[in-house]
Amino acid sequence: MVQERTFPTIQSASAQVTQEEGLRLYRDMILGRFFEDKCAEMYYRGKMFGFVHLYNGQEAVSTGVIQAMRPGQDYVCSTYRDHVHALSAGVPARNVMAELFGKATGCSKGRGGSMHLFSAEHKLLGGFAFIGEGIPVALGAAFQSKYRREALGDASFDQVTAAFFGDGTTNNGQFFECLNMAALWKLPILFVVENNKWAIGMAHERATSQQEIYKKASVFGLPGYEVDGMDVLAVRAIAQEAVARARAGEGPTLIECLTYRFRGHSLADPDELRSKDEKEAWLARDPIKKFAAYMVEQNLADQSELKAIEKEIQAEIDEAVEFALGSPEPDPAELYKYIFAED
Repeated sequence: MVQERTFPTIQSASAQVTQEEGLRLYRDMILGRFFEDKCAEMYYRGKMFGFVHLYNGQEAVSTGVIQAMRPGQDYVCSTYRDHVHALSAGVPARNVMAELFGKATGCSKGRGGSMHLFSAEHKLLGGFAFIGEGIPVALGAAFQSKYRREALGDASFDQVTAAFFGDGTTNNGQFFECLNMAALWKLPILFVVENNKWAIGMAHERATSQQEIYKKASVFGLPGYEVDGMDVLAVRAIAQEAVARARAGEGPTLIECLTYRFRGHSLADPDELRSKDEKEAWLARDPIKKFAAYMVEQNLADQSELKAIEKEIQAEIDEAVEFALGSPEPDPAELYKYIFAED
């Protein structure tokens, strides 16, 4: 077993936040956590079907990166663990939940399900079931932003794209090809590695010859950073720096967020491969509890304010479930709709 890595890049003490920003970050993380908990409940009650991969424990990454961008304007590309990315990008919880129930009111019209969330309105480019599949899509979005801005002279196209993927993906060819192209063309893209130590059942240190993924950026001449993915302010600070670089035309950044999923690979995974000690060590670093403590210590919020947010979010999640349950199934007559582009 390799030695545990430390987090040398940024710590929350150096990443200050205003009260308004802090409450927004806390709300976003709570939304993600409560949503995923409700998904687990619905799945085990037989209300939700198929493969469902939850994000519990990794909320600081989604919130830290996407809230450092312009939700609804900048592009986000996800993986099969995409619910919380969609929520951070602004997709309403009711439309995400309806999609997981396969309903026509879902953000993908009930045709995508858990692993294929999409919303053109919110610039969510999709969740992708195959690892690495979304990175070239994100690269294309970044290219069109640069092309429209520089070649066509439209200054309004200053969007930045964030591509999220796991540690296992960084051993795939698409990862290297896209880093190379992004560096060559100085594309406005953030490559965000959510290194939760496990690629399904394969431990990260057993699967890659270079375990410090951020160092792979140097091969392509682009900045690479390692950050504590359990610290939302640390993630946010490095994301803000990378977004500013991208928007200024200075090219891509590779960010490796060291994080951990609190549940198994999917809700069908008995999670027997990870040791109890490992799981307990990471649970003790829960990013939401960590940030809540920071907010209170810095006099940015008190416990009653945080509890009020939690109550508000729980009501939103409950309403999302009722909306999903009451929504119609997709019309069989529209089986072939949305397959091809329509005028």
